[in-house]
Amino acid sequence: MQADIRKATEKRGFAETRLLTHWAEVAGPDIAAIARPVEVSFARDGIGATLVLLTTGPQAPMLEMQKDAIRARVNSCYGYNAISRVRITQTAPTGFAEGQAVFTAAPKSEPTTPEIDDRARKVAEEVNSPDLRLALARLAANVHNKHKTREHK
Repeated sequence: MQADIRKATEKRGFAETRLLTHWAEVAGPDIAAIARPVEVSFARDGIGATLVLLTTGPQAPMLEMQKDAIRARVNSCYGYNAISRVRITQTAPTGFAEGQAVFTAAPKSEPTTPEIDDRARKVAEEVNSPDLRLALARLAANVHNKHKTREHK
């Protein structure tokens, strides 16, 4: 199945599928809520690519001001300066593509219990970096919560 996904994403220029599958993490939740990546097109000389983002009309000026930050975040996903330009494409919130232009966040997972939160904090307590410790604790809580949810089903 992974080969099929890679094949489909490469047709749209996405050599790095993580850009699509983890868009909210790469771009940040604010940008992911109002835009989504549509295509990566490479120049004929092969130097620098253009990332095309889809958004609704009212959000386009906000994205326009954040192009440099978006490009930097996307390039950090690739690991080098693969994207040299970001192009914003606007669509109406309703019309031919009704339902496709909706940029809503993924549904929230079920809340964790205090026991799961305590176990998650214990897993990450030896990490020195506060940001990394918090991220690992959240990851551990999500994993524990997912296993708990599966057990109940």
